[in-house]
Amino acid sequence: MPDYRNLIGGELVPASDGRTLDSVNPATGEVWARIPASGAPDAEAAVAAARRAFPAWSALPALARAGYLRKVSEVFARNAEELARLETRDNGRILRDTLKKDLPGMAYLWQLAAGQCLDAAKGDTVILGPDTLGLTRREPYGVAVCIIPWNSPISTFSAKAAYALAAGNTVIVKPAEQASASVLRLGELLAEVFPPGVLNIVSGLGEEVGDALVRHRDVAKISLTGSTATGQAITRASADALKPLTFELGGKSPNIVFPDADLDAAAQGVTVNSVYTGNAGQVCVAGSRILIHHSIWDELLDRITRICAELVLDDPLDLRTTMGPIVSSAQYEHVRSYLELAEKEGASLLFGGRTGAEVVPGLPGGYWVSPTLYTTTDNSLRLCQEEIFGPVAVAMPFSSDEEALAIANDSRYGLAAGVWTRDLGRAHRFVRDLQSGTVWVNTFRQMPPGLPFGGVKDSGYGHDSVLEYTREKAAIIQI
Repeated sequence: MPDYRNLIGGELVPASDGRTLDSVNPATGEVWARIPASGAPDAEAAVAAARRAFPAWSALPALARAGYLRKVSEVFARNAEELARLETRDNGRILRDTLKKDLPGMAYLWQLAAGQCLDAAKGDTVILGPDTLGLTRREPYGVAVCIIPWNSPISTFSAKAAYALAAGNTVIVKPAEQASASVLRLGELLAEVFPPGVLNIVSGLGEEVGDALVRHRDVAKISLTGSTATGQAITRASADALKPLTFELGGKSPNIVFPDADLDAAAQGVTVNSVYTGNAGQVCVAGSRILIHHSIWDELLDRITRICAELVLDDPLDLRTTMGPIVSSAQYEHVRSYLELAEKEGASLLFGGRTGAEVVPGLPGGYWVSPTLYTTTDNSLRLCQEEIFGPVAVAMPFSSDEEALAIANDSRYGLAAGVWTRDLGRAHRFVRDLQSGTVWVNTFRQMPPGLPFGGVKDSGYGHDSVLEYTREKAAIIQI
């Protein structure tokens, strides 16, 4: 059984007290690896190592830092299949996504971040008067803590660490305890790339090592992708030191389909590309509120039903599989509770609602939930307002643009939204008026590097980019 270790100060080390956590394969329910159950002493060691490495790393010319990041891209290219299989085994995300989408995309992202190292070194010049010159310069914060989720560990690791390092920060990555193995293995590979202490990876429970990291006075910047509740807890924990925060949090994204849309594309977009396949709905942008114009209600629901009937739920390491399991027993029970709640709230079950061994009989120990869709006319239901983070969606009818917009914005969340229409004017109006950080038109869940990604309201603020990991300093020079 693999026994993974932390990366601290360039060394691969266990938790200081030797404790470990089990990594469970969600497709089978079996323990397949162990990870360090790190605590406050390990957090202290990681921060100390990052502090020691910061002066030399931040002093490197931008092009020199870019060279290190390009080496990371090469590591991804050489080890793509191993890392993809590890991640699929660890969190259940299907191999056809980790291998065909995630890993190639991350190799490109590190190359892109390398090319942006110079952006973090640029400033402005302002002529304030004939004898007065104003200058701005960007500087790294120092030690940056990046807290990543379990649904796409390597992708989120890359989106945070690449830009933080490009800006000249040293980095500590805290992966989610439910899925740390792929990131810890990546740490083994990257220990040969970076100088000691520049990149550190520490696994363990959030309430132990995570809390110690965010409270540490020598941590200068925190970036989290996770739940809204976790973001609120980190805000409270970091308040004494007034640390700058970047949060990409929960979502309850609307997917709005108008009568003039390409209905075949829309049906694919609100199912395969949104809430069911790949991560079994365990994505923050999942379009789990499907708003359908009443004139196409029956027609679109029929297309959605036929698409979902063809989904293949099986071993996520099989490239034929199109939807995987729920990541853990705790999350499985969380999703199941919403199936029970939907019945109590009076939502109508259109399809799905099955769990456990009846979904995939060949893998009886796995955490399986079938693709599930409810219908309702009441957006105030908890089913419509709360993030489920599983393959559960709810469809609601609307009759006008104004009604669709009102329903879409009637949410505490504002991470993303989808609009399906051929009307260019309507598309631009909804891009303007939807309260969300990203709006997709006639597509869904495209997140190309180079565009900002973040939310509003309870979905967070800021986004991972080179400039987000720098602070701006002004200088006024009297000539």
